[in-house]
Amino acid sequence: MSDAAPEGRTNPPAPAAPDPIADALTGEPLATAPAARHRDRDKPRRAGWIVTISLLAAALLGAGAVIALTLVRLEEALTQIEKQQDLLDEKETFNAAMRDLVATAGEFDGVRFESLLPEGRIQTLATRGWDHRFDASAVAADTRVVRQLTGELTQLLDSAKEQAAANASGTIYESVIDSLGGGYVTILVDDADTICSGGDVLGCVISDDPFTIHFDATDAVAPYMTDFIRTGVSYHEFAHVLQLANPDETRTAVDAFGGDVETMADCFALTYLDGWTLHHRVDINNFEYYEVDVGYGYTCDDTQKQVVRDWYESLPIATAPVTQ
Repeated sequence: MSDAAPEGRTNPPAPAAPDPIADALTGEPLATAPAARHRDRDKPRRAGWIVTISLLAAALLGAGAVIALTLVRLEEALTQIEKQQDLLDEKETFNAAMRDLVATAGEFDGVRFESLLPEGRIQTLATRGWDHRFDASAVAADTRVVRQLTGELTQLLDSAKEQAAANASGTIYESVIDSLGGGYVTILVDDADTICSGGDVLGCVISDDPFTIHFDATDAVAPYMTDFIRTGVSYHEFAHVLQLANPDETRTAVDAFGGDVETMADCFALTYLDGWTLHHRVDINNFEYYEVDVGYGYTCDDTQKQVVRDWYESLPIATAPVTQ
């Protein structure tokens, strides 16, 4: 197409080419109009970037808060899990300790000394462990008590076995008492007259130390003492140990003897020691002898002997199940 103007019209004068030198001298910017349009296009773009960057920063800050909150909650959850695991561990340790205690207590089955085995205390410990099932530190404390009691009972069992296997005093007294008491009862040959009552006695048991029998040393070697008399005296004193170790059962049985524990102890010897009597003749030679009265002068009848048998047979320990 021709660049000539149509007829009757003139082409506008072509714009003068920019003169960089003139512009520089006058201070006017080059291509003022196009430059202005360029600035108008730039402003919205910058604002858009600023808004975008601000929103991104807010989003990043929000994400950081969420991450921080999540980490806190995770830490709390881990702490709770650790606490729960600690509690489970303590409960399992307690249960294992209780199983050991119950098994140890079971070794006392058949022993005729009720007071040796604190069954009520064992049940109380089991119940206490259940009550503390949500408190790890309390369960740990319960476990320590259970283990301590188990240790005490184990020591008692071991000591009884050692006692029953030896006769440290070398006396008939100890031999008989170890046989009757399974090693749980100790004997001492000492000044029983002074220790027990201040009177003349062959032996005695004091309530403050119910598993120790004192036999009088002077009477033990008296010329009128025989091994059979020593054996009968041992049976009598062993009955006193049984009475003190089993107060509930004894409280009922002694009624058949008018409440007299000495007469009941005599009856025990008369019931369980074949040939025993309360009066003995001990020959010195063909012409001389001693008449020895042992006990309290009353020979029990068959009804009372049956009471003693029933009492004695009711004494063996039979451990009951432990529940929580």
